[in-house]
Amino acid sequence: MPTSFTVVPVEAQGSAERHGQRPPEEEDEDRERGAGDGIAKENSPFINNAEVDRGNMYEGKNMALFEEEMDSNPMVSSLLNKLANYTNLTQGVVEHEADEDSKRKEVKVPRMGTFIGVYLPCLQNILGVILFLRLTWIVGTAGVLESFIIVFMCCACTMLTAISMSAIATNGVVPAGGSYYMISRSLGPEFGGAVGLCFYLGTTFAGAMYILGTIEILLTYISPSAAIFKAEEVGEETEAMLNNMRVYGTCIIILMAIVVFVGVKYVNKLALVFLACVILSIIAIYAGVIKTAFDPPDFPICLLGNRTLSKRSFDVCAKFTESNNETRTTTLWRLFCDSSSLNATCDDYFSLNNVTEIQGIPGVMSGVLIDNLWSTYTEKGSIVEKKDQPSVAGSEDTKMSGLPYVFTDIMTYFTMLVGIYFPSVTGIMAGSNRSGDLKDAQKSIPTGTILAISTTSFIYLSCIVLFGACIEGVILRDKFGEAVNGNLVVGTLAWPSPWVIVIGSFFSTCGAGLQSLTGAPRLLQAIARDGIVPFIQVFGHGKANGEPTWALLLTAGICEIGILIASLDSVAPILSMFFLMCYMFVNLACAVQTLLRTPNWRPRFKYYHWTLSFLGMSLCLALMFICSWYYALIAMLIAGCIYKYIEYRGAEKEWGDGIRGLSLNAARYALLRVEDGPPHTKNWRPQLLVLLNLDSEQLVKHPRLLSFTSQLKAGKGLTIVGSVLQGIYLDKCTETQKAEENVKALMGVEKTKGFCQIVVSPNYRDGISYLIQSAGLGGMKHNTVLMAWPQSWKQTENRFSWKNFVDTVRETTAAQQALLVAKNIDLFPTNQERFTEGNIDVWWIVHDGGMLMLLPFLLRQHKVWRKCKMRIFTVAQMDDNSIQMKKDLQMFLYHLRLNAEVEVVEMFENDISAFTYEKTLMMEQRSQMLKQMQLSKNEREREAQLIHDRNTASHSAPAVKESVAAAAPEKVHMTWTKEKFVAEKHKNKDSNASGFKDIFNMKPNQSNVRRMHTAVKLNGVVLNKSQHAQLVLLNMPGPPKNRKGDENYMEFLEVLTEGLDRVLLVRGSGREVITIYS
Repeated sequence: MPTSFTVVPVEAQGSAERHGQRPPEEEDEDRERGAGDGIAKENSPFINNAEVDRGNMYEGKNMALFEEEMDSNPMVSSLLNKLANYTNLTQGVVEHEADEDSKRKEVKVPRMGTFIGVYLPCLQNILGVILFLRLTWIVGTAGVLESFIIVFMCCACTMLTAISMSAIATNGVVPAGGSYYMISRSLGPEFGGAVGLCFYLGTTFAGAMYILGTIEILLTYISPSAAIFKAEEVGEETEAMLNNMRVYGTCIIILMAIVVFVGVKYVNKLALVFLACVILSIIAIYAGVIKTAFDPPDFPICLLGNRTLSKRSFDVCAKFTESNNETRTTTLWRLFCDSSSLNATCDDYFSLNNVTEIQGIPGVMSGVLIDNLWSTYTEKGSIVEKKDQPSVAGSEDTKMSGLPYVFTDIMTYFTMLVGIYFPSVTGIMAGSNRSGDLKDAQKSIPTGTILAISTTSFIYLSCIVLFGACIEGVILRDKFGEAVNGNLVVGTLAWPSPWVIVIGSFFSTCGAGLQSLTGAPRLLQAIARDGIVPFIQVFGHGKANGEPTWALLLTAGICEIGILIASLDSVAPILSMFFLMCYMFVNLACAVQTLLRTPNWRPRFKYYHWTLSFLGMSLCLALMFICSWYYALIAMLIAGCIYKYIEYRGAEKEWGDGIRGLSLNAARYALLRVEDGPPHTKNWRPQLLVLLNLDSEQLVKHPRLLSFTSQLKAGKGLTIVGSVLQGIYLDKCTETQKAEENVKALMGVEKTKGFCQIVVSPNYRDGISYLIQSAGLGGMKHNTVLMAWPQSWKQTENRFSWKNFVDTVRETTAAQQALLVAKNIDLFPTNQERFTEGNIDVWWIVHDGGMLMLLPFLLRQHKVWRKCKMRIFTVAQMDDNSIQMKKDLQMFLYHLRLNAEVEVVEMFENDISAFTYEKTLMMEQRSQMLKQMQLSKNEREREAQLIHDRNTASHSAPAVKESVAAAAPEKVHMTWTKEKFVAEKHKNKDSNASGFKDIFNMKPNQSNVRRMHTAVKLNGVVLNKSQHAQLVLLNMPGPPKNRKGDENYMEFLEVLTEGLDRVLLVRGSGREVITIYS
């Protein structure tokens, strides 16, 4: 629908802006300045540049309100000015002859319209070698009906692709770069690189096919005597021909490469001459067809019985001739008999059948179309026979080779003909490849391409019917025209002479080969300059004028592979694969963009639909497998390898492609599906939130924590790596970015696949709480927290670390999440280490969901831990039957499908040792001492103030009244009287004096003694059994409900794990994470 714009003038602008004048040097700067991802074509007029002189942008005061935003957001007037002056420069090569000054100062306006710029190049690329050399043979072999199906399928495929391509080409400014540019920007760097290289290989093999076609025309129809290799024995003709192809092909490819290297402009100038040859040839065919209606040409064919004879070896089509009442045998007789006499021994079939002569081109009115409707597929080496001709079969053991029959050179079947024919419809991208030279690419590309496909489809379909209606079937099946004196079969139909077609097709194939050798290196250069496939970046360089020299050498080398194959019929299916794959992805790109409904998808070409694109994609895929299933698989394998290589090397290009949009849509859909509820026990796996500590430089303190994460996860499930920075977010923005970069870089090194989340919080404890509560999205939330044990918790400067740790334990329990605490994390193995032996020991004290069983199993999936054995220990009390416990545990593990050694350790009740008393006492004394000695700064200041106030009060008058803030936590204001003051003074003095006495005279708390006893005993048992284990997993006891015992809790855990190298304390979430059921 039309949109109305109203432009409101603003008066008080500077004179330069009011009159639209700008200094010339500023215009030059704007023209040369670039944005985008380094490709000149992607420099967007919408992206403002910071270097623009801000003074000129808003001299007036009317826009003062928006001054702050002018740095990042341009004025509408300057935006429209840039947009109007935007031009998509051609990506083509700048020749030596180009004027350097004009190149810099003035961009030449592209002037090509639809007809010259798109229609004719497409026509020239589509019509070519197959039409002249193979179409008659395809019609004769497959019949008119099946040939019509083959051509219709291929043309439908290219038409659907052209519709998709038109939609993509009209969705914004199309820089030069054609199909590769469109696919890569629509489907992303991985698909772009893979399909771009496939398209490059297709274009290169097309060059080889055109060169082979050129040589075939030269050696078969123009100058057969030029052949270097001659067939010395009967049956060696094909091999000799292939060797000639190889020698001549190599010479021509060297010649063509030199022509392209010297100057592309000569190739471009000759293009119209080559196109004229093609059009004249096609006109000659149609003229010949019209002429056959009233005056068919005289091309007699010689038949022996129903077998076609090759006229290369004889002149007269008869067994003998009579002149002057004398019967003489002909050359044909001598070919089939052992002597020239009439009573000679002859070939059995020759003796039984008559020699007849029929017209090879009976004409359009003859009704031969009915005979040519149906297919005649044959084996390799069989004789070309006329179906309805009478013949008498000879003896079966007659030797055929050496006799002048027309033989088929390859086995024929429907799918093989599809592969050979398809290259004749390729070339639809020629218009989009020249998009940089067009006056209006968005209008010209769809119109020109669709018109060209319609024209060529009409030519092909009409030629099939006309060939079938005019030419005898045996001639159509005679691939090299042996029955018509070695003439080109299409040439026999043409008017005024067969040479029109021969010369026309020769120049046409020559031109097409040169065009391929010109276009393919530029395509490779474009891919190399994008930098997405590292190993081909060397091909991005060229001569000083931009000529892709290295790319040309590679192209010529790959072309030579096609030449060495030497058979046009073998090369055609190869390039069919690559082109079909390219077209398939063009259709996919259009379908994806349409279905995603991305806001930027607004093509000017409206006659597209995702169903058409999907149909085109399906047809391309079907044709790939119809042509040759093994070639299709090889082409897909090549594309898949390139895709995975680009993905592995990390294509860091963001082109706003459809696959990324598809991923986002798929992720959203999956997240909404997962949201339904918690996962079933069978699907449970640890989704980790890894809490990292950063130092003052925002570097990770314990990198081994990420190593352990990747060993535990092996790239599966969710991993969120989180950390907390203390402060205000506005002040810490740059530090947050730096920390995120550092963490992501370490994740890349450690191969930890996951997400990074840095939180800025006024204090560390709250930041951890935010992460535990809010990390993740929807159903993709963490269920397990992994953190390192605070090693320096006993040091006075880190006295908050243990409080934060215990609070984190409490919060994970409250959030019903599992907790893994890695002690001595710096001793854990890196991803490069390999344990060749050792044990992973699990100490199963209490059951909290079976996580202790699951973790060793997951760890042993990784190469580091693969050779470690799993051992499970459980503790028996006085009244437990340890033998029965072991049997039950073994049965339980059997049902869990886990392989592990089982051992039951007996811990009998015995007296609490003096060591335990001493350990508990030391713990409590230390705790008490810290409470009294470690006052915070505020408390010390308050204490000092109180002492000062008390001293002042004791020396002052008896009834001094003074209001002070008490040190008590209640912060009660007290009015001091002399009696109260004296009483308080004595009370404080007594408490301070007795405090330190109490520390040394105190008796340990009985509850703490029992806990310490358990820790000491259990530690002794664990040390006895697992001191040399590679990893020990232990149940982690929960923190005390009374917060006053937090420090004691840390001491218990320290005692419990004392003397062990690598310990993983495990606290389950309470829900079952492992099941015996299938």
